[in-house]
Amino acid sequence: MPGKPVVSVWARPERAGRGPRPGLSRAEIVVVAIRIADTEGLDAVSMRRVAGELGSGTMSLYRYVQSRDELVELMFDEVQGEQQLPAEPTGDWRADLKALALQGRMVALRHRWLPDLFVARPSVGPKSLWLMNFGLSAMDSLGLDIDTVMGLVGTVNAFVRGFVQAELAETEAVRRTGLTEEEWHAAMGPYMQQVLESGRYPALARVVRDSDDHPDLDKAFQAGVDLVLDGVTLAIERHSR
Repeated sequence: MPGKPVVSVWARPERAGRGPRPGLSRAEIVVVAIRIADTEGLDAVSMRRVAGELGSGTMSLYRYVQSRDELVELMFDEVQGEQQLPAEPTGDWRADLKALALQGRMVALRHRWLPDLFVARPSVGPKSLWLMNFGLSAMDSLGLDIDTVMGLVGTVNAFVRGFVQAELAETEAVRRTGLTEEEWHAAMGPYMQQVLESGRYPALARVVRDSDDHPDLDKAFQAGVDLVLDGVTLAIERHSR
């Protein structure tokens, strides 16, 4: 038999049922959950933990949020609202998409649990939908079909996700291994020297010899975004012929 229909948290009133005036709100619950995730990681967020921080019973939270998954969805949408963008696209699609990229990275680095939630199903919360609409609307005047627009905006978003995940991976590696980047390089040094001296990896040898060991990540990100947007420009020109 089919199960009970699932109703999105976005389609339900904040607190169902009658009774005394509620002592909590979804907003309060989400703020506490985000604070826990920011300090201890997403795994530390549980309905019991959040209820304890609020001085409430765990079952009380279920009057507002039906599951931890719903709570995480609310958290995701809430932090998306931290992106500081104009109320409407400026008319310069490249500047607008770059602003989206820069703001997206900023928010993801502030909330390091966020990139783990970038999955196939998009958030349909109001703040997430506004951001999606902003990105798509930025390219409205170009005369492209909507599938092409979605693909181009998605390419920019994919770069942002990948860059940020790589940034955060080093922090996770330090936590997991107990070695700083410098300590890891020192440990790997003798082996890598043997590998490179074998002559089988000339391109890698050039990287070790000539590349910047400590690049400015802000500059690297902006350069990467510009490179992706150059590709978007070429795609727009191709589709416009």
